[in-house]
Amino acid sequence: MTWWVWMVLGAILFVAEIFAIDAQFYLVFIGISAALVGLAGMLGITMPEWGQWLAFAALSLISMFTFRRALYEKIRGQMPGFKESLDDEFIVVDEVLAPGQQCRTEFRGTDWTVVNEGGASIDAGTRIKVNRFEGLTLYVGSK
Repeated sequence: MTWWVWMVLGAILFVAEIFAIDAQFYLVFIGISAALVGLAGMLGITMPEWGQWLAFAALSLISMFTFRRALYEKIRGQMPGFKESLDDEFIVVDEVLAPGQQCRTEFRGTDWTVVNEGGASIDAGTRIKVNRFEGLTLYVGSK
């Protein structure tokens, strides 16, 4: 392929990643690899078509496995003040929760199912420690 086709392909992949896909940074590195193959052709480095495709594939794989995770973590990173674990977190139960029963409550901006796995009833408005969680289910109460 001619150098400008590689450049157009690289630009399309790069733009698709930035505007259309949830920035996982896979297409960015594939697009950059296509642009590098195009740049090599523009600078006069001639390769047969199979060589261009081989260089493209090698550059894509090497760049993705070498730089993607670091770039993704640097750009996306952790939200300030957000803890991934729920250790030492407390919630407020909105209704009376008998042992073994469940209810819904809002926690961290999301609706969660709260299950009382303890032996005592929990009164409405009580602030209680989260023992563990599975998906969007919080388990509370003294065991």
